[in-house]
Amino acid sequence: MTDHSFRFTHALCRRPARSCTQGLRAFDMGAPDPDLFDAEHATYMDALRHAGAMVTVLEPLEDYPDSCFIEDPALCLKGTAIVLRPGAPTRLGEAQALKPVLEGMFPEVRDLPGTGFVDGGDILCSDTEVMVGLSARTDLAGVEALRPLVEDLGYTLRIVETPADILHFKTESSLLDAETILATPKLAATGCFDGYRVIETAPLEHAAANAIRFNDHVFVSAGHPRTVERLDKAGYTVAELPMTQAALLDGGLSCLSLRFSLAGGLT
Repeated sequence: MTDHSFRFTHALCRRPARSCTQGLRAFDMGAPDPDLFDAEHATYMDALRHAGAMVTVLEPLEDYPDSCFIEDPALCLKGTAIVLRPGAPTRLGEAQALKPVLEGMFPEVRDLPGTGFVDGGDILCSDTEVMVGLSARTDLAGVEALRPLVEDLGYTLRIVETPADILHFKTESSLLDAETILATPKLAATGCFDGYRVIETAPLEHAAANAIRFNDHVFVSAGHPRTVERLDKAGYTVAELPMTQAALLDGGLSCLSLRFSLAGGLT
């Protein structure tokens, strides 16, 4: 099946914990409001359902303030879930907490071997390639441990040097279709997307680069009208979602779900 990098049947989400006020952030712009975060998260899940997702919602993990960013501890490809090892010490337990859920959903669940670190926020997948950005949360040992797992699933793996001031590779990039990537001008200028068509975010709208393509919909965080205009002109069906609270914790749209296909739409 083609287009399996953006055509999905399922999404897995975890509601924000009340402890999200203690979540990690590079710059303190204030703590998120747990109630508003929960409301924005509910809007996000409704949008995924509208796009065709069967959404499974997990209860909050109060011991892990960042656990609503469920994309980081796992990678889901072709009916296989790979349990990753997040690079932030306070998030290490999230992967093991998520593993039993994945085992109840996926026909195969594999652990990242070794002792290296990989955050899902540093992984961008096309139909044939897994691009992994080295960052403060993802190291070379982790990526090399991941390589044989994704190669077994028929992908090639490309290592990318993420600029030092970018938290995650996908903070400033996202997949629009099997051949097209949305990225900030700064990240696109590195040449890391050679072989792909790149649509750049508009000036001062770099946060729009963390978008989601889910079936026929592209979701973009609200407040980036010129980037939305560029996507509209390129022929994408775009919807804007509020991400004010996730943004306070350096989070975005992709972080808040694991998107995949299972029986009946297995890719």
